[in-house]
Amino acid sequence: MGELEAKVPDAGRRLSFASLGSGSKGNATLVSDGETRVLVDCGFPMRDAERRLNRLGLHPRQLDAILVTHEHGDHIRGVGALARRYRLPVYLTAGCWLSRRLGDVPDRRWILPQTRFAIRGLEIDPITVPHDAREPVQFRFRAHGRHLGVLTDLGHPTQHVVDAFRGCNALVLECNHDRQMLADGPYPFRLKRRVGGDWGHLANSQAAALLPQLGLDRLERIVCSHLSEQNNHPERVREILAPLLDGDETRLMLAAQDKGLSWQSIA
Repeated sequence: MGELEAKVPDAGRRLSFASLGSGSKGNATLVSDGETRVLVDCGFPMRDAERRLNRLGLHPRQLDAILVTHEHGDHIRGVGALARRYRLPVYLTAGCWLSRRLGDVPDRRWILPQTRFAIRGLEIDPITVPHDAREPVQFRFRAHGRHLGVLTDLGHPTQHVVDAFRGCNALVLECNHDRQMLADGPYPFRLKRRVGGDWGHLANSQAAALLPQLGLDRLERIVCSHLSEQNNHPERVREILAPLLDGDETRLMLAAQDKGLSWQSIA
């Protein structure tokens, strides 16, 4: 796979994360506590996923598991192939598996929403979210006294979601669309209604309303993710979120579709 391009954070010191890429063409997030490394979703074909992992300093054999949020193609496209080739366990809900969209997954590990589990020292809370999938979850990670939330693909922020993700030190948050761009854009009406509905995707304005409820003072990193290429733009996201940060825009980052996001360590 060639020379590794980015050094993985030192073992045993930090809760860290990175993005292979995020958007309608594929999503995948890496999470590490310095010893355990998991991949949340893999919406890229296996060869592309290998290349993107290499860019972040990892070979797939160094992964401990793949966690699946839900069965949509931009989140599972490479899960089965990667798991089979590298003999990786896949953690997912029964509903996600019953969608029959993942292909053969030899090592399946069932997870229950709202029931914490651990992969070695990395503690993981799967949280139910409103999205048009069989049994969708998002994840909150705990290690070294720090908390990371991965919160994408939800139609609206319920009180349950607010309670589950409050107090994180870093958050990967969906900013899928700008409402006006979606309304004026080329999508057919049915798709606009689905994306903008309560079981679709989070709008910039919804993300902005959610963040203060989660505790902005504790958030060292806010990573805007799953931006629509048709219905959003990074500048639109920045315009609506930056005023919440009291001028400290260094906390605001973007997980891009092509380049993802380099390793970020939570201090």
